[in-house]
Amino acid sequence: MDELDRRIVNALQGGFPICDEPYREVAERLGIAEAELIVRLGRMLESKTLTRFGPMFQVERMGGAFVLAALAVPEADYERVAEQVNALSEVAHNYRREHALNMWFVLATETPEGIAAAIHRIERATGLQVYAFPKLKEYFVEMRLAA
Repeated sequence: MDELDRRIVNALQGGFPICDEPYREVAERLGIAEAELIVRLGRMLESKTLTRFGPMFQVERMGGAFVLAALAVPEADYERVAEQVNALSEVAHNYRREHALNMWFVLATETPEGIAAAIHRIERATGLQVYAFPKLKEYFVEMRLAA
């Protein structure tokens, strides 16, 4: 990342303009062309400097569901299982942890029934039991990362 990429990442955390031309508005604030902003975001996504760029939704309000889930993956199989899990469109993001349950991920589906189906597919593909932890209470923790 160069200095402009850092400025872009920092500028886009915590809010994205809701207007007819949001990229143009952000680009103007940064003192660059809209096309350059879009190219740089695309490059950061392609290089995996950014893994995701988009809004956060409360999926339950739209009729869907999500759960935090975990697997106990043998170390020798970790990369293979990570690829299988991440291949599902229902997997929002995946974290490696130093714990017996060493792979944690978020499942988000269009319907509550979709969670069970996604869990079944993961268990069938990996041969491992998925531990699902549904949300009991919602908290908002704003996390901003300095690039």
